[in-house]
Amino acid sequence: MPEFLDLHGRTNKAVRAAAEAAVQRHGLHLGQDHLLAVLWNEDGRTPGEIAAAVNVSTPAVVKMSGRLIDAGLITRRRDDRDNRLVRLWLTDAGRALQEPIEAGRRRLEERITEELTEPELRILLAALTKVQQSANALLAESDQP
Repeated sequence: MPEFLDLHGRTNKAVRAAAEAAVQRHGLHLGQDHLLAVLWNEDGRTPGEIAAAVNVSTPAVVKMSGRLIDAGLITRRRDDRDNRLVRLWLTDAGRALQEPIEAGRRRLEERITEELTEPELRILLAALTKVQQSANALLAESDQP
């Protein structure tokens, strides 16, 4: 297996498992925190807007939002001006999770990167940005007819 792909895959798996454990402490699954973060930034967004913001499908957001509604963290209401649109809104319980979730993500990032110097961290972030851009470009090429 190519060295980069192998290392990236193992690293991604370990980081995702640590992130999953961090959000489970708050009764969430990984990904649900991202949906909530979109609403913490701008409450009352449509599932389509949220899907675009977190780079998932609208049906995935609809399914995830159903679980967050059941948990009492968000509500679903029709748009005041366009009854065809549904908007998702935070409840007080959903709003209350912002600080602990964001603090947990900061602590996790600090722990994962604590062995890196500041220059190493800057280089890593720049390199990962380039890798992500290249991967997105490959995906865009595969979408072309």
